Amino acid sequence: MSSHDDNQWIETNRRALNGELAWLQQLLENALDRDTAIAVEKPADTSRVLDFLSEQFQLSAFERTLLLLCAGMELEANIAQLCGANQDDTHVGHLTFGLALAVLPEAHWSACSPQAPLRYWHLINFGNSPRLTTARLSIDERILHYLLGVPAQDARLDGLLRDLPQVLLPPSQRQQAEHLLHAWRDAQGRLPLLGLYGQDPSGIRAVAEHVCGTLALHPLCLRANDIPSGAGERALLAQLLTRECLLMRGALTIETDDQCGTQLAPLLDQLDCPVILLGKPSATMQQRCILMEIRKPLAVEQRDLWRGVLADVEGIDDTVLLPITAHFDFSAEDIAAAAEETRSEMKNGALPQILWQICRRRARGELERLAQRITPRATWNDLILPAPQRAILNDTVRQVRHRTTVYEQWGFAGKSERGLGISALFAGESGTGKTLAAEVLAGELGLDLYRIDLSAVVSKYIGETEKNLEQLFAAAETSGAVLLFDEADALFGKRSEVKDSHDRYANIELAYLLQRMESYRGLSILTTNLKSSLDAAFLRRIRFVVQFPFPDVSQRTEIWRRIFPEALPHDELKLDQLARLHVSGGNIRNIAMNAAFFAAEDGTPLSMAHLARAARTEYSKLEKPINEAEIGGWR
Repeated sequence: MSSHDDNQWIETNRRALNGELAWLQQLLENALDRDTAIAVEKPADTSRVLDFLSEQFQLSAFERTLLLLCAGMELEANIAQLCGANQDDTHVGHLTFGLALAVLPEAHWSACSPQAPLRYWHLINFGNSPRLTTARLSIDERILHYLLGVPAQDARLDGLLRDLPQVLLPPSQRQQAEHLLHAWRDAQGRLPLLGLYGQDPSGIRAVAEHVCGTLALHPLCLRANDIPSGAGERALLAQLLTRECLLMRGALTIETDDQCGTQLAPLLDQLDCPVILLGKPSATMQQRCILMEIRKPLAVEQRDLWRGVLADVEGIDDTVLLPITAHFDFSAEDIAAAAEETRSEMKNGALPQILWQICRRRARGELERLAQRITPRATWNDLILPAPQRAILNDTVRQVRHRTTVYEQWGFAGKSERGLGISALFAGESGTGKTLAAEVLAGELGLDLYRIDLSAVVSKYIGETEKNLEQLFAAAETSGAVLLFDEADALFGKRSEVKDSHDRYANIELAYLLQRMESYRGLSILTTNLKSSLDAAFLRRIRFVVQFPFPDVSQRTEIWRRIFPEALPHDELKLDQLARLHVSGGNIRNIAMNAAFFAAEDGTPLSMAHLARAARTEYSKLEKPINEAEIGGWR
């Protein structure tokens, strides 16, 4: 409807309302002098808005007229004066229920009941009075504005309700919205409760908005955390929310989370309007819902979204977008925001690199709180490993890089959803390069690396470990980050024989972890010092297993050769002598760095004597004896 049509409709309604108020004024005049009263008929042309309110709130003829009289008290000075005169006091200037019973047709006492529509829906307010018949009556401000066609919202709902933003809906989510539409269209009587959940909050809101919009319902959004805990406040909120939905032809959407407490269920019991829950409800609440998981747009849909929002940007093609959608799982809202950020930084470098780094930053999100991000600095040149192990690491990179081509374009994902996650086990003694290798892989792939603190994941409480793992993997899905589980044998040890309930739940936790690793779209790496402690069934479900050997003399020589930065001043360093130290790469790094600090303190270039001193310190830390004769000649 155009604004011209809106104004015309409002003006027509006001004329009809004025006609009804004139009729009401005549009733009050007749009540003053019944001997000379002139019969007056109710106008045929009635206020459409008042008719709508009567229908929606099921008002009797008397209740409708009483609501009209309350409105007249605000709109017409003559009506206020007549009410005072009918109460033998022209200065009273207000309406009482006793006067309404006396002068209005078809009057009935039940209209003042707390459960009657006028009071229950807060259409009129009863002032404080020891007697109902003398209580001051006034129309609710929201209802008065509504009668006059003035856009307004109840002040008691300010800060609680907001509109749902309109977001582009990709085909897969539009199809899910159509299923929900059928559930409401086919419903007999009260519309069923809908529950939408998933890892795409903006997509969930967009689906809810589409369902409401298709049915010409205005969606109003409430946060579950804003529901009051007091029973009286909650009952009032339910009445006001239902009233608002009736007035606006609206539907209520409620954003839920794990912290929404026990207030949601009783509020839902008191609401009488269409409701959509945004977020996964509790287990008991799920029995009342039609549940649907809203997933992020498919990879091909994400590419289409990228093309659409970057259509005016030069250099955007599939060679740029295929890697983006292979590694990052974005919602339509995320893509639009990343595209806007890309435009603002386009002059600072090459477009593919800019877009990639923006996507990396935006994808971190909740994972920053759940795990420790390690900035990958190591390169292949820093990694000293035998050729077979390097080959396996190269294979790992290859599979992560091309998984979209093989899984989606070539159809392997359609064969089975199991086993699509790419996982690797790095086994070897401490300091043999496991974490360094994880850095190399993340750096080669241009992805973030997150170290998982297992002590923060494993819980003694039943079900908490699975919950923590799910939260972690769900947060990582957006970025496709490399997940590094250090000291994995602490979590993935041999499955115990079931002797008690604790053993049974421990095995359930492990089974859940295995399933979650297989469905994770990124690379997960487990490191262990004791490969023999891992369960054989567990190892079969790991894609790559890399054994990191303790470095031999030639490998230690190469590690020593590469460990010293170019800027480090040093005397002649005898690498063959350094390589005789039977230590791992991690220990070599510690010795080199500690020796550099000794040299800095002395104000001299690094020497073999500094390295000897640092070696003694490292061996002492390891509680290993050192052959003094072997390092005694180091100068």
